[in-house]
Amino acid sequence: MSTYEELIKQRNALDAQIKEVKDREKSEAVVKVKLLIDQHQLTAADLFNKKTSINRSNGQKVPPKYRNPATGETWTGRGKAPKWIDGKDRQSYLIG
Repeated sequence: MSTYEELIKQRNALDAQIKEVKDREKSEAVVKVKLLIDQHQLTAADLFNKKTSINRSNGQKVPPKYRNPATGETWTGRGKAPKWIDGKDRQSYLIG
């Protein structure tokens, strides 16, 4: 059975090995990405489009549609329903 100190040494050696492999793979990935950017003449706008949000395509938040009367928690009615409303009649939780 290994001692605590032996296990710490093994962990440190493994951490160093992980860092080395991670750094190498990251460098390889950067080279591949740069090559693809050059080949396809991509720009930052091509890669990082700010209009990716479904809920806020016009830049504004969606107002909540439902409220949990017990906690005051709200939900917009979009996406997965929270547990407090899931499977229940939503009419009684409507705001306004």
